[in-house]
Amino acid sequence: MLYIIRHGQTDWNVLHRLQGKTDIPLNENGRRMAGAAREQYRDIPFDICFSSPLLRAYETAQIVLEGRNVPIIKDERLSEMGFGDHEGMEYGPSAPDSPVNVLFDQPEAYAAPGEGAESFAALFARTGAFLEEVALPLHRQGKAVLIAGHIAMNSSIICRLRNIPLARFWSAGTDNCRLERLL
Repeated sequence: MLYIIRHGQTDWNVLHRLQGKTDIPLNENGRRMAGAAREQYRDIPFDICFSSPLLRAYETAQIVLEGRNVPIIKDERLSEMGFGDHEGMEYGPSAPDSPVNVLFDQPEAYAAPGEGAESFAALFARTGAFLEEVALPLHRQGKAVLIAGHIAMNSSIICRLRNIPLARFWSAGTDNCRLERLL
């Protein structure tokens, strides 16, 4: 089986700031969310976990799997999508003029902004490589694989596996600490 989980809450989630590759830690509520997820999903047997190397995802995986003998392996391909100069920028209803809103409102029209920013094509390429080279072969071997990541990174994997078009990219997003079975 193949599962995916998004990290717990961070202060930047609360503030509606675009995190991207900025290494923002979990806040106390995020740690509580991960602890609640540990209890909620304790009966699901995982053989291995692959995590983004970013602290918020890795710490979530550690808390969710606490007390289990499940290895957690960091993989750079599971890092969040890079947003370059837009990282830290506010978005959403509280910032109606934010240039970041196009990312969420019209993902098919999004153009990566400057140095360090990543296109959707690049995101899909690296997460697709992870799926083909690591996760799917283990799944085919009967292993229960958990992926711990981020909203855009997770959405790219879900969209790929479920053939969801880019225009509906965010419909695939997962809530903080909600486990989703993919296969």
